[in-house]
Amino acid sequence: MKIAVIAVASKTGEKGGAERFYEGLVNALRISGVDTDLVNVISDESNFEAIEETLLRFYDLDMMNYDGVISTKAPAYLIRHPNHVCYLQHTMRVFYDMFDFEFPKPSQKLLKQREMIIKLDTAALQYPRTKKVFVIGNEVRNRLLKFNGIDSEVLYQATLNNNFRSGLYTNYIFMPGRLHRWKRVDLVIDAMKYITKPVTLKIAGTGEDEAQFKYLAKNDARIVFCGRISDQEMIDLYADAFVVPFVPIREDFGLITLEAFHSGKPVITCVDSGEPTYIVKDGVSGFICEPNPKAIAKKIEYLYDNLETARKMGENGRESIKHITWENVAKKLLNALGIGQKE
Repeated sequence: MKIAVIAVASKTGEKGGAERFYEGLVNALRISGVDTDLVNVISDESNFEAIEETLLRFYDLDMMNYDGVISTKAPAYLIRHPNHVCYLQHTMRVFYDMFDFEFPKPSQKLLKQREMIIKLDTAALQYPRTKKVFVIGNEVRNRLLKFNGIDSEVLYQATLNNNFRSGLYTNYIFMPGRLHRWKRVDLVIDAMKYITKPVTLKIAGTGEDEAQFKYLAKNDARIVFCGRISDQEMIDLYADAFVVPFVPIREDFGLITLEAFHSGKPVITCVDSGEPTYIVKDGVSGFICEPNPKAIAKKIEYLYDNLETARKMGENGRESIKHITWENVAKKLLNALGIGQKE
């Protein structure tokens, strides 16, 4: 038996959370004893004409030499195969929950484009085109129900790195990830204005809105931009932080929550941050607060003053995610495809 995982590759070759997801998924399927190929297909979303070409590229993909296929994020699920299961990371969010955010006054042309995308997605993800839809989190499940009328099963992905450790609880907070407005790094940068304790904010990563975030932080020497860092540097920075703020808007999943918990660190997130609010237990493994700088600053200062509480919350977080494994992911997907695993 041979299966394919259909991956959506960036036109620029940039690698991030999606690529770690593909690697973890393919490794887990292979460890389960199933011959698995990773099929990378370029996706260009730079304009709508490029999006249309991308849709056709996936629709025309010939995968009939495989016994089963697993599609992932948009628009991989447009592929045609009689034994197709989707493990959905997300649809094109700019046409879904973030449409009003990005286009407060959309043209009729944009509205028609959005309608077309949603109709295509709905048709592609419905049975029998797709035998079963799994999603990486409740946020994605709720979005599919709202916009497409399709139910799905939540199946949490695991982290790829098993080397996370809990070190010291020193006087810095660590904020890794893509520097994009949807991640709301600016909320934590602004929170620093209300922090009177000797706390440093270390921000790792790069992204489209990096220049804007650096401009916001330019007068605060306590804010350090680490840029792109290695996996080992990331592990070390997690290990010695006393808290990890993760405050995106309507996040699909967010590996940062799991990485912080594996490092024994509490997570501060916001009531509208999406999946982290399902994983973080308020007052137990971190805090869920309002999305404003003063509220975030208050929780950071509380944990700075109560490091033993921070340590206990981090331990609670680590315990709460022990059940999330790639082995479980592989088993569920293979069962849905009707493909048995080797003993």
